[in-house]
Amino acid sequence: PSGDNQVENKEKAEKEASLDNGTLMQMDVAVPVVEKPLLADTDLNHNKQALEKDADNLKIQENAAHQANLQQLCRICGVSFKTDRYKRSHPVHGPVDCETQGLLRKKEKRATSWPDLIAKVFKIDVRGDIDTIHPTRFCHNCWSIIHRKFSNAPCEVYFPRNSTMEWKSHSPNCTVCYTARCGVKRKNQPSNLQLGKRLKIIAELKTKGARKTKGVKKQVQVNNKNLMKKIANCKKIHLSTKLLAVDYPADFVKSISCQVCDHILADPVETTCSHLFCRTCILKCLKVMGSYCPACRYPCFPTDLVSPVKSFLNILNSLAVRCPVKECDEEVLLGKYCHHLSSHKEVKRKEIYTHVNKGGRPRQHLLSLTRRAQKHRLRELKLQVKTFAEKEEGGDIKAVCLTLFLLALRARNEHRQADELEAIMQGKGSGLHPAVCLAIRVNTFLSCSQYHKMYRTVKAITGRQIFQPLHALRTAEKALLPGYHPFEWKPPLKNVSTNTEVGIIDGLSGLPHSVDDYPVDTIAKRFRYDAALVSALMDLEEDILEGMKAQDLDDYLNGPFTVVVKESCDGMGDVSEKHGSGPAVPEKAVRFSFTLMNITIAHGNENVRIFEEVKPNSELCCKPLCLMLADESDHETLTAILSPLIAERETMKSSVLLLEMGGILRTFKFIFRGTGYDEKLVREVEGLEASGSTYICTLCDATRLEASQNLVLHSITRSHAENLERYEVWRSNPYNESVDELRDRVKGVSAKPFIETVPSIDALHCDIGNAAEFYKIFQFEIGEVYKNPDISKEERKRWQSTLDKHLRKKMNLKPIMRMNGNFARKLMTKETVEAVCELIKCEERHDALRELMDLYLKMKPVWRSSCPAKECPELLCQYSFNSQRFAELLSTKFKYRYEGKITNYFHKTLAHVPEIIERDGSIGAWASEGNESGNKLFRRFRKMNARQSKCYEM
Repeated sequence: PSGDNQVENKEKAEKEASLDNGTLMQMDVAVPVVEKPLLADTDLNHNKQALEKDADNLKIQENAAHQANLQQLCRICGVSFKTDRYKRSHPVHGPVDCETQGLLRKKEKRATSWPDLIAKVFKIDVRGDIDTIHPTRFCHNCWSIIHRKFSNAPCEVYFPRNSTMEWKSHSPNCTVCYTARCGVKRKNQPSNLQLGKRLKIIAELKTKGARKTKGVKKQVQVNNKNLMKKIANCKKIHLSTKLLAVDYPADFVKSISCQVCDHILADPVETTCSHLFCRTCILKCLKVMGSYCPACRYPCFPTDLVSPVKSFLNILNSLAVRCPVKECDEEVLLGKYCHHLSSHKEVKRKEIYTHVNKGGRPRQHLLSLTRRAQKHRLRELKLQVKTFAEKEEGGDIKAVCLTLFLLALRARNEHRQADELEAIMQGKGSGLHPAVCLAIRVNTFLSCSQYHKMYRTVKAITGRQIFQPLHALRTAEKALLPGYHPFEWKPPLKNVSTNTEVGIIDGLSGLPHSVDDYPVDTIAKRFRYDAALVSALMDLEEDILEGMKAQDLDDYLNGPFTVVVKESCDGMGDVSEKHGSGPAVPEKAVRFSFTLMNITIAHGNENVRIFEEVKPNSELCCKPLCLMLADESDHETLTAILSPLIAERETMKSSVLLLEMGGILRTFKFIFRGTGYDEKLVREVEGLEASGSTYICTLCDATRLEASQNLVLHSITRSHAENLERYEVWRSNPYNESVDELRDRVKGVSAKPFIETVPSIDALHCDIGNAAEFYKIFQFEIGEVYKNPDISKEERKRWQSTLDKHLRKKMNLKPIMRMNGNFARKLMTKETVEAVCELIKCEERHDALRELMDLYLKMKPVWRSSCPAKECPELLCQYSFNSQRFAELLSTKFKYRYEGKITNYFHKTLAHVPEIIERDGSIGAWASEGNESGNKLFRRFRKMNARQSKCYEM
């Protein structure tokens, strides 16, 4: 081309460069200077790719400078950290600092991360931030505002609510870069002339009509891919896809390879956008290139990474790969590759580094050096540890160093220091966790003052805070009590608040008071039923997830989970304390509790049981729901306290619980079975006549006479619904019958049933009732009543005294006022019968008593065991025969006692046990023994807190 054309092109390029110069200066970009002469038209075609690459680099530098400027600004108010008087900043993402955490604990707030607090105080959602658009830190001024908000102190700083910053991506008119350029002068900022030269080349390229083609774009993508591979730098530690033993399809190979390094996935993780990477590769890329997915640029943070599903990992580990070691052509599974590779490793000789002192001052000890000198001396070792950590431990240098230190301490037998270090490594610290201290205090029955004395003494003697203070225990206790975990019901429970932060409430809350009301002189405390169920389920979270894992249902997301709940209620008798203060209330108590028996899920066409309570009669799994100082015979008080509780239960039957468990929102349905009631309470809550009624049974309609004439052949006929219908008949008398006729029609129903119970036998009270009957049989056999049925009270007392003395002498059984479970267990043994036979003269009666006790001991395990089909299958099969023989003995050898009458529990034992076991699978598992064990704890804690008020005891 001619010289005139060259001059013309040169002037045109200078003009375009001068127009773009102001824009680039606004961006505050440090553009590298290329000292080259201007190119002629003939050379432009040869340098297109180089110039396009320079343009891309220029844009990358602009974005990098913009991102660097962002890091100097507050995310919330936009103020520069350089002008901030505090000179402090805080990360937008992540957990709160120690000072804020202490304040939140003091104020009993649940928020533990900065995004939650920022959303609460400033109404800004920072969870979706992208670090190329939004700053990642906020200033100390905004931090102070958050503190003032939660400490309720007068705020010294003013932050207008409507002046939060709106952040936008980088553009030619970017205010962030403009502000930074005006406020701070750069040392390496290029001159206008250099920029002009740089832009002339780009302008000439534009004038020639050069545009980015598909090939150029593809080249940029390839460059990005190569850059990510350089960042990952995992060629020596990850396996190439070329080592696969089988020639798999290209799509399959792509699905099992890392999106960064193209190697076979090693320790794979999945992003929220469902892309797969090696853990070390993605972590390095996120650290260097920003918090977004390298594959699709979707926002991604290290905390979002999760392990892929188990089925994918199984497929990955089952792939066959060729060993890359020379002279080894073996094919191994990918899951066993590490074990195979370890067999190739030879023990290398340790390279001994001997320091040569070249004169000068003597070599100083490492600990006496400055930090800079320590870094210099240990530089080579640090690099070796870093290489090992990246290769073997996923880059966790801290864990490697701490483990080395721990091993060094153990090798020198400094185990005390090593134990403390190990506790710190596990996040426990040298002191005990508050929850552990709480368990120690409860299990040793220490009052608050006793525990505080122990805490102060240990701290003063050892100089360390091993036990935690009382306020820490109270905070830990809140996480264990109902009202801590959030949940939801669908549909919402009728007449029940949607608030989930409900702890201990007054048992009388919500009870209407009027002049005509029955006066309720009691103290009652309870939990809300749904909150207590949620707390019990979260206690079992690990067991439920383990049960799902054992059944290969880790990925089960359907629902609902069906939870079967056993309910128990019993009176405690006398619980009086002589020096307690407070209102005059009955010195008897009633305790209502529940136990989660089993949890099943519908999988396919069958119900899979993922949890079953191993010890259903332990006080540990029997959760208290309501405690009241009241007499269980006081029908009005009992109904007043328990009616709200029963109303909550009824509405929960037709609703589904939504609860997050294992990080997934799951659904639960509940089945309630009221089986843990003794006969007295069953008759009370089901509206039946008392235990001395003609209608002997709570399961069938038999009278006492019918039951004595037919001891075995009866079936369960009663139900809660039928009792309600009979009550309506009793109340309205639609047929205008007399009292006796009406009573015969309703079969002993005389009051309105208000708690639904399952027709069953309580194994514990059955055992006690039968033992009390055997105790009377022993007395009558000593007095030979079978010969002379006419006896006086004085003679009975004399036989009882003789029996008590003999049992105390032979069996170490002390006489008691009222039969209890322990006495019943010791009484019902063959040894006791042998001891009683010593007081009976007739050998024939000896044989009858021995056979009667032998039959009873064969029948007892069937209703006492938690699973008779597994624990005593032979006795279960023989039960019908043994009960027939037992009934025959009662009607013949012991006719003097059982002619025309029989005890309630003997009737249930002989007539209904097989039918209940066929229906429920067990009787013993559904007993009220756990509730009785809880009663002991109540008495013990009441004594422990006796000097407090009665309200405090509850």
